[in-house]
Amino acid sequence: MLGRRVLGLSLLASPFVSQRVRAEDAVVRISKQYGLGYMSMMVMEHEHLVERHAAKLGLPGVRTEWSVLGGPTPQIDALLAGQIGFIGPGSTTLATLWDKTAGTGREIRALSALQSMPFVLMTRNPAVRSIADLTEKDKIALPGVKITGHALTLEMAAARQWGFEHYDRLDSLTITLAHPDAMAALLGGQSEIDCHLASSPFYYYEQAAPGVHQVFKSYDVTGGMHTNGVVLTSKAYHDANPRLSAAVLAAQQEANDFIRANPRQAAEIYLAMTGDKMGSVEQLVGWVADPDVVYTTVPMKVMDFAAFMHKVGRLKRQPDSWKDMFFEESQGVAGS
Repeated sequence: MLGRRVLGLSLLASPFVSQRVRAEDAVVRISKQYGLGYMSMMVMEHEHLVERHAAKLGLPGVRTEWSVLGGPTPQIDALLAGQIGFIGPGSTTLATLWDKTAGTGREIRALSALQSMPFVLMTRNPAVRSIADLTEKDKIALPGVKITGHALTLEMAAARQWGFEHYDRLDSLTITLAHPDAMAALLGGQSEIDCHLASSPFYYYEQAAPGVHQVFKSYDVTGGMHTNGVVLTSKAYHDANPRLSAAVLAAQQEANDFIRANPRQAAEIYLAMTGDKMGSVEQLVGWVADPDVVYTTVPMKVMDFAAFMHKVGRLKRQPDSWKDMFFEESQGVAGS
């Protein structure tokens, strides 16, 4: 409940974003999180793609400032306070923010999807082969209870297992923890945490560890690929900085092309920028080529999550289309 409560307080307490923005800012601030889901942002940073595309659009001299914030809550706080222009949380965070801000001076929408990647539930408990085997003795680490795609996927799996009325049956087992800390707790074996609903690359590392195995993959729950992360900004910032917004979108599209064409170089960039000592370039190249992973700006199954959130009361309003939550320049694709 903490993430949801903090989110609500942020929306009530934060000043209007429009009070903090200037037309075509000289500095664009972007926040990313941990993991391979943010590889396109790392390529954008390393190759200075935002600056290059901004210059092409008539904004020479733009500087990009990048930060890493673990979990959605600090990113949301920074965005709503006008301290950051763009953040990269999950699609369920987008739905929550859209629901709370649409039509107000703090309206939040998505500029694009970041990628499609699964969430994978890993455990060191040999007795847990499906979610039906989980008991009150098990603790599941994920990046945010209730509001994240990880948490919603677990609830969707519970609804399918025991019936919709029991969708929250496993919520009491969940603990909010950033992915690096969750992996350390799971692999360390000394914590109460014996399960981790992980994103890439953390589930790859966990799969390779002795005594750790996979319970389910979110694609099994959603019936196919779904968007993991999205790029969000406020309507006020977007409208005041149209060329900067276009530059960020173009930079992301170029970064995705770069990753597909140069997986080894992308892997080297990721390892250099994260300081990751566990993975090798060869491993990363294989993970980038995983058919479960697609670096794309096209949203996938965003509406599936939004519909479930509305059904369980997390959204007051259900969007009529995924396009309701995205800016116009991102709507000309076959999203869902």
